[in-house]
Amino acid sequence: MHAAALPQPASDALQSEVWATEVAFARSMAERDFAAFARHLSEHAVFWSGRQVLRGKAAVLEQWKRYYEGPQAPFSWQPDEVVVLGDGLLASSTGPVRDAAGKLVARFRSVWRRETDGRWLIVLDRGEAADPSRP
Repeated sequence: MHAAALPQPASDALQSEVWATEVAFARSMAERDFAAFARHLSEHAVFWSGRQVLRGKAAVLEQWKRYYEGPQAPFSWQPDEVVVLGDGLLASSTGPVRDAAGKLVARFRSVWRRETDGRWLIVLDRGEAADPSRP
């Protein structure tokens, strides 16, 4: 017995959704909006912070709240690539991370999960050293 094939979501539309979600997530830092940052996190999010692994939304929020203190963002990020899994349930985003002066300092890699209500929430996030040959 074969399971009925699920309809495949339009990948271009989902890619655009994830791109817009990542941009809004990054805007939370620029606008110093910690509540908006929190709204993008899955309850089960895992973030790497150096060698430390932050497990769960509460742990991520506890570690990241310091980045939202003060009037100027200590860093910024933006996507330059988004890929959505064929079934439309997971997506990956990546892009440059820049310090407050605009210098490239890292790249982020995030995994997003589409929830049953259609929202995209971040489930995994990890930064890595910047490759000077890549903008």
